[in-house]
Amino acid sequence: MDIKEIFSVSLILFSVIDIIGSVPFIILIKKRDGRIYAEKATIISAVLMVGFLYLGLSILKLFGLDVASFALAGAIVIFIVALEMILGITLIKDDPDAKGSGSIVPLAFPLIAGAGTLTTILSLRAVYEEANVLAGILINLVLVYIVLRSVSWLERVIGNSGFAVLRRVFGVILLAIAVKIFKTNLLPA
Repeated sequence: MDIKEIFSVSLILFSVIDIIGSVPFIILIKKRDGRIYAEKATIISAVLMVGFLYLGLSILKLFGLDVASFALAGAIVIFIVALEMILGITLIKDDPDAKGSGSIVPLAFPLIAGAGTLTTILSLRAVYEEANVLAGILINLVLVYIVLRSVSWLERVIGNSGFAVLRRVFGVILLAIAVKIFKTNLLPA
């Protein structure tokens, strides 16, 4: 265990996950589903991230997928969610039998443990020791959990008009992230 490596991994994952920048989107999910299941979203994100740390490439190979295809699939979901945020429309219809599923899709995947996070984990594993990457993942999951538990407080602080502005601003940012993922994975280097 190397504190410097853990700090580096934590910072890299924190910037990729961008849980603070995702707050307007999390509030949108809370308004749609009635509440955020912070524990469920954090646990599912943990399973995805830790699972991908150890089995990521094998899982993709099992299905005959490459990292670029995986990233593009996540980008499509992010693109649709961004359009919903910017235009104030609903493209992904709620399933009445799946109440609370917003904590899983799109919150746990692809927002927290999305293609960007999972491919970053694969990249980090190639550079840093596995234990240090695992520690960085756990630190980020604690931060994710704290933000998800604080979403009601954040919603009160931001207010309805502030939320409307932030939703559109971060919708454009999410859209830009989706476009970047498309560009990176579609165009040859």
